[in-house]
Amino acid sequence: MKIGFLLNPIAGMGGSIGLKGTDGDALDRAIDMGGTPIAAIRADMALKRLNNRLSEIKMRKGRELSIEFVTCSGVMGEDILKRYDLGYKVVYNVESEKTTCEDTRNACQCFMDEKVDLILFCGGDGTARDVYSVVKKDLPILGIPSGVKMYSSVFAIDPIAAGDLLSKFCLDDKGNDIMLKDAEVVDIDEEEYRTRGDIEIDIFGYAKTIYKPLFVQERKVVFYGRDEETCRRDIAKFISEVMLNDIIYIIGPGNTTKAVADELNVEKTMLGVDIIKDGKLIGKDVNEKAILDILEEQERSKRQDSMAKIIVSPIGAQGFIFGRGNQQISSKVIRKVGINNIIVIATPQKLRETPYLFVDTGDKNLDDDLAGYISVVSGYMMAERKKVISPRLL
Repeated sequence: MKIGFLLNPIAGMGGSIGLKGTDGDALDRAIDMGGTPIAAIRADMALKRLNNRLSEIKMRKGRELSIEFVTCSGVMGEDILKRYDLGYKVVYNVESEKTTCEDTRNACQCFMDEKVDLILFCGGDGTARDVYSVVKKDLPILGIPSGVKMYSSVFAIDPIAAGDLLSKFCLDDKGNDIMLKDAEVVDIDEEEYRTRGDIEIDIFGYAKTIYKPLFVQERKVVFYGRDEETCRRDIAKFISEVMLNDIIYIIGPGNTTKAVADELNVEKTMLGVDIIKDGKLIGKDVNEKAILDILEEQERSKRQDSMAKIIVSPIGAQGFIFGRGNQQISSKVIRKVGINNIIVIATPQKLRETPYLFVDTGDKNLDDDLAGYISVVSGYMMAERKKVISPRLL
């Protein structure tokens, strides 16, 4: 088995600081604002999981799988692979640590020339688009999620799942529950996304990916219609009536959460995170640091335990409540607020099309704590039970 591996070292830097992506000149802004690279961390999680799984297979079945990686030099792949007992060779040399989309495309062409069986990449929708532009449907690709949005359906639901999927793909046993499927590669105009709040999802094509239910995410779906608007208003009316005075409400992105702000006559950013207290907007399009600062100020002025709540809505069909498009609500924020102070809201149609909910905070222990059944507010004084899944517990 020969696997091509690359990572986009800047993918996801804009998440916690609220930039909603790092395409174009947003990278320089992300660096200036103190954005932290996360792609290497997430790629490391996936490869560590793969390495552990291969060791388990060797001990349990007495089989040592023959796997060879081909990769890029330095930060684009080699730096991660050399940490593990995974054989590799460098077939593409990166000239600068500030890599570009051309590096991704050139590396993929080198992988194709090497006749790899699969390309494993770490990044977001932009990286998936660049990989697909070279590979098309000639061989499977699998993404380790590390971007801000990740609306495409070629991504594992988190790095742990990516490691598990890859180990099963390499094992190739009879009866293996891994299959190949066509998966949509999509992306949006990040500048429109950042400046105007518009989501125009473009389908670039259909790639092959390896698939196992609950391990690979679905493509984001946006639900429209008169019934949807009515349900959002019913949810918003109920939430507005149960909101307490002197409590901070951290409101995640989306149409359903925006309806709550509309009910309060508060102007909310569609795709950002905003903070409301006593029916007034006290933080608009905030990043992780701004949220933590407001929480600390609230903590100093209060003595009661419940000082804040988080209101989020899952991404349609994908089911993520944390880790896709709302990285400003980081694991630090969630732990500070407390998992019992999370309110999830969604319309009945969205819930019908979203079998499970997922979390991918980057904190494995927190993801496990968030797993289990929760009540999702789906109407006026109505709720449905939904299961939140952490890949490590599958």
